[in-house]
Amino acid sequence: MLELDDIQSGVLRPRPSPYVATYILLRIDDRSAGRELMRRLGSAVTAAAHPNSPTSNCSLSVALTYHGLEALGVPRDSLDTFAWEFRQGMAPRAKALGDDGESSPEHWEPPLGTSDVHVVLTALSPDQVQLEAALERARNALSELGGITAIWRQDCHALSTGKEPFGFKDGISHPAVEGSGIPGSNPHEEPLKAGEFVLGYPDETGGVSPMPQPDVLGRNGTYVAFRKLHQRVAAFRQYLKNTASSPEDEGLLAAKMMGRWRSGAPLALCPRHDAPDLGADSSRNNDFHFADDPTGYKTPPASHVRRANPRDASVAGVVRLHRMIRRGTAYGPELPEGVLEDDGADRGLMFAFIGAHLGRQFEFVQSEWVNGGDFLGLGDAKDPLAGANDGTGVFSFPKRPIPRRLQGLPRFVVTRGGEYCFMPGLRALRWLAELRT
Repeated sequence: MLELDDIQSGVLRPRPSPYVATYILLRIDDRSAGRELMRRLGSAVTAAAHPNSPTSNCSLSVALTYHGLEALGVPRDSLDTFAWEFRQGMAPRAKALGDDGESSPEHWEPPLGTSDVHVVLTALSPDQVQLEAALERARNALSELGGITAIWRQDCHALSTGKEPFGFKDGISHPAVEGSGIPGSNPHEEPLKAGEFVLGYPDETGGVSPMPQPDVLGRNGTYVAFRKLHQRVAAFRQYLKNTASSPEDEGLLAAKMMGRWRSGAPLALCPRHDAPDLGADSSRNNDFHFADDPTGYKTPPASHVRRANPRDASVAGVVRLHRMIRRGTAYGPELPEGVLEDDGADRGLMFAFIGAHLGRQFEFVQSEWVNGGDFLGLGDAKDPLAGANDGTGVFSFPKRPIPRRLQGLPRFVVTRGGEYCFMPGLRALRWLAELRT
């Protein structure tokens, strides 16, 4: 059984809808203050227990970078037991992740990707009132505590449309995790083994993956890849307008690139036209598979949703070994409907990718499925929306009598920064607080 009272709520719980969120980065300048902060946060963060309580959708979570663990004085023999991708950090892994050109770390928003980032606090809630209550717990933990410096903050909020900045319904897919008590959104998908997302439990291979030592530090923790992704909304609209033959064709091309209509209705269930009622129905809008569409006449194999989660397709090994919990929150102002010129505002998504295996989950999906096409037989073709395209990108989808081919895809999503973090269990926070040099 999952020890839900020791697992942070932010690990297992899906994002509420609507939502507001705040991300705060901290630097530990004094080791004793950092340890005291861990002690205080141990009683301030939200546990995953009681999934049906009225406050279950409001959470405060804490995660630490490798540099943060060093700043706390975690012994070297413990540091060496963390996943090697985590020890390297996201910025040094940029090439493998497709963070090149405009997305390369030298262009990231300071202090993201630097050794100054030690602690990531995340507050997430359905409304501003509850969010302020969660942030108040964070402020109390920091109160009169010298030696801790807040160095960055990002506020996020659901857009008035209820969609992400490109205009698609968001937050649809969430896997079921054995023992969590939280249902998944796809009835065709069997609950995944807890060890895919929480350290210390059997995973889909049947074994228990290595975890940080001692056990009290690693058990009930997980890894999180935080990403700030800027979205070029005007460029996406311009591309559709310049490529499509009509406004209706614009909607179709957008749906083919995503794998869903903007309403959230999946092409797998309504390939010829949008179905807003279906898109709005959380009991049906993720109830599909791809086995009956091997060629991709309904959902193109190269579309975003089919790349990110091929479901029942037999590609690139066992799909269940690469499942993650994805949690995105929008930041920045909305670009008004119909506007085709960039207004210069920074807008996009703050993403958290949660899993116990950074290498075979986040990094594999990013490098092999999002920025690669070999598993689809498409050569070096990248994800048409989220891929690291450079103006020469190509997106093809099956169509009778001949496939349709879109050329000259630019980069619509630019990485503004990111961090690999470890989200410890509550007992681990107390262990960190009690460290002695």
